[in-house]
Amino acid sequence: MTQKYMVEPDLGFINEVIGLGGDTLKKCFQCATCSVACPISPENKPFPRKEMVAASWGLKDKLVGSADIWLCHQCGDCSTLCPRGAAPGDVLGAIRSYAITEYAQPKVVAKMVNDRSKFGLLTAVPAAIFAFFAFLTVFGHEFFARLFGGEFWYHTHDGLPVPGIAASNFISSWFVDIVFVPLALAVVVVFGLGLKRFIADMHANAVLEGKTEKADFNWKEYGQALWKVLPTIGKHKKFSECGENRERATAHMMVLFSFIGLAVVTGLVFVGVYFLHQATPYSQLNPIKWVANVSGVALIIGVFLMMKNRLARKDQKSAYKDWYILGVIMVVAVTGMLTQMFRLGGVAFLSYLSYYIHLIAIFHLFAYLPFSKMAHLVYRTAAMGYQEYSGRK
Repeated sequence: MTQKYMVEPDLGFINEVIGLGGDTLKKCFQCATCSVACPISPENKPFPRKEMVAASWGLKDKLVGSADIWLCHQCGDCSTLCPRGAAPGDVLGAIRSYAITEYAQPKVVAKMVNDRSKFGLLTAVPAAIFAFFAFLTVFGHEFFARLFGGEFWYHTHDGLPVPGIAASNFISSWFVDIVFVPLALAVVVVFGLGLKRFIADMHANAVLEGKTEKADFNWKEYGQALWKVLPTIGKHKKFSECGENRERATAHMMVLFSFIGLAVVTGLVFVGVYFLHQATPYSQLNPIKWVANVSGVALIIGVFLMMKNRLARKDQKSAYKDWYILGVIMVVAVTGMLTQMFRLGGVAFLSYLSYYIHLIAIFHLFAYLPFSKMAHLVYRTAAMGYQEYSGRK
């Protein structure tokens, strides 16, 4: 028996998708070339044609909770072959941005992150925080050293600043950790709440549209499926299957593994400082420093290649959300390297200025992570895991 579906167009949703980079949406005349052209679209309920139809009608509920908008890697094959220039890849990218805003809380922050006019305000917050802590460190270090003991200068443990140039002499790493440790926990909570809703919506959507035969959701089986897709994500196999934009895989892999390398370094330094009482900054001969420098250089190269690719692709629309996250990552990588280079060169002012900008950029990257395009790392992984779990091919 055919299921009845009451069409309730959401004009506000259509306008937001257009504003987020899906302005070619209305050019689509539903020929299905996009679904035929896509090399990674599943045989059962292929995308992106049905998503283009639903977006044209403003059917937000059929799109926001669908795994299919995340299975699209925006490789460009469908946009290149579209006879009307409807750019389905860009439209799905816009819908993903809307979905991130929908699942992230508080929504007001999500809307601000995607609004270029709010960039100054979003930057002023960490700028003020770290300027305040710099003031406390520079002018109040004697008081804090007496209050906390030598651990305030955790590099030496003797109650004195590190001789020469060191980031902790400008902003105590205690203050840095006071900001970023709770922030990291808050980000995990925001993602956790969003993912819980997203996974429930994905399953409900899959059951409703016949993408899976599993009526009841099993968390254990889903976890096992998620584990199976991690090698696919790590190797960027889906990117490699795309024809138009296959070179993106190299840049994306460089950025991904650079972040993994830097995350490992951060964890090792945290353990070394607080539990092993190792002095920093580390020697340039330290293996941890090697990993950090290699990861930093690879991150700069990877982001540069991604920017170059976007500028070269005239058939792919790059919205503010795209340049925002690429710009933030580039600033993080460049200022991190410059902080070290100026320190080694003995230029204190430029080293501290670079470090200050570096902290602001890191705050942007992590505090706004659940609300920016960077959140696709989490939601796309969850969707790919669900596709494996559902048995859909």
